[in-house]
Amino acid sequence: MNEEPIPFNIITKPIGAICNLDCEYCFYLKKQRLYPESHNFKMTDEVLENYIQQYLDQPSNQITFTWQGGEPTLMGLDFYEKVIRIQEKFNIGNKKIYNTLQTNGVRLDDDWALFFKEHNFLVGVSIDGPEQYHNKLRFFKSGKDSFDSVMRGINYLKKYEVDYNIICCLNRFNADYPFELYDFFMEESGTNYWQFIPIVERKLGTNDMTDYSVQPGQFGRFLVNIFNRWIRNDVGQISIQIFDVAFRVFMGLNPGLCIFEETCGNNLAIEHNGDLFSCDHYVETDYLLGNIKRDDMMDMVCSDKQMIFGENKKASLPEYCRKCDVRQLCNGGCPKNRFVQTPEGETGLNYLCAGYKKLFSYIKPYMKFLSMNYQRNVPLDEITAYIKQYPDEFMDHYPHRNELCFCGSGKKFKKCCMIN
Repeated sequence: MNEEPIPFNIITKPIGAICNLDCEYCFYLKKQRLYPESHNFKMTDEVLENYIQQYLDQPSNQITFTWQGGEPTLMGLDFYEKVIRIQEKFNIGNKKIYNTLQTNGVRLDDDWALFFKEHNFLVGVSIDGPEQYHNKLRFFKSGKDSFDSVMRGINYLKKYEVDYNIICCLNRFNADYPFELYDFFMEESGTNYWQFIPIVERKLGTNDMTDYSVQPGQFGRFLVNIFNRWIRNDVGQISIQIFDVAFRVFMGLNPGLCIFEETCGNNLAIEHNGDLFSCDHYVETDYLLGNIKRDDMMDMVCSDKQMIFGENKKASLPEYCRKCDVRQLCNGGCPKNRFVQTPEGETGLNYLCAGYKKLFSYIKPYMKFLSMNYQRNVPLDEITAYIKQYPDEFMDHYPHRNELCFCGSGKKFKKCCMIN
């Protein structure tokens, strides 16, 4: 066991995988099968109080509670009012407590928005772009489209000036329309904080990708196009998570996002019954650390099993990745997506490698220039004005037309990313 306590984060599933939507790509809906005997997936008062007390006892002066699902608003507003009371009860050390909640937005109303505002909740709302793209994969269990209901929920958050961000899942159907999505979020989202999450799912029991999974090259092209719009017009005004992460790295800081850290293991998940798992993407029996009703949370977090899980991300990195020019930005990505082979036939390459390589190779000179001048206190508008005026200075990182493309496809540049 690791004897040194470390700060950690837990994604909380107070209602397990239960949701009022039936989004086609949602990997978590299947987790309901882990509890075939359960008829009530709601977290009990006993588990909630035990969880909050132990979570607050970790070695950090700032604690973030992250409420997800399923759909966490199905617990009802009374549950979260109870959360606030219990947090106050056990916050003996007067720590700074933050609450975040990720929702599909369809149940939000005046009462929810007023509560979020009063208690400083940060809310993440899932929406996949304009109506025709969002409704492709996000619908109610009845089959009814969800776009109008989500937008209504967002309008309640706007009305009460709640802090919220947009979570857009990139899939095979919306990732070909970067500018349509960008313009939509600029005009309709009401927030300057956006996240783009790639959908990567295999068909059950196979290595074949689902029809809705984003393709690696498609993912990279989307982000490069978004970056070009952002760096020239909206840097400093719009916060896009993956670009913020890259900027942090060039500033000499940790990425701040687990999938790009060198190791992992500090972002766990707790189910409705108190089961603690190694990670939100590994809510599986092999990664069950214990249950907070019988096991100490800190002991589970610092256990050899969890330490090995976290260190394995770095230890299992293929040689192809270790020699990569953008390794410091990517670090192999999320282990759950490392299921393809490198060009040399080594296992453990990230499915999205070509997309990440395309993006990070493209943005490196911009990020170097941006971070260098930011550290010199040059105003952002001067930095972006220079990029607009002298764009050719940022293009010398491209390979020659007959050289292999930087995205890792194995094709010549002129036959691959050059044409895009």
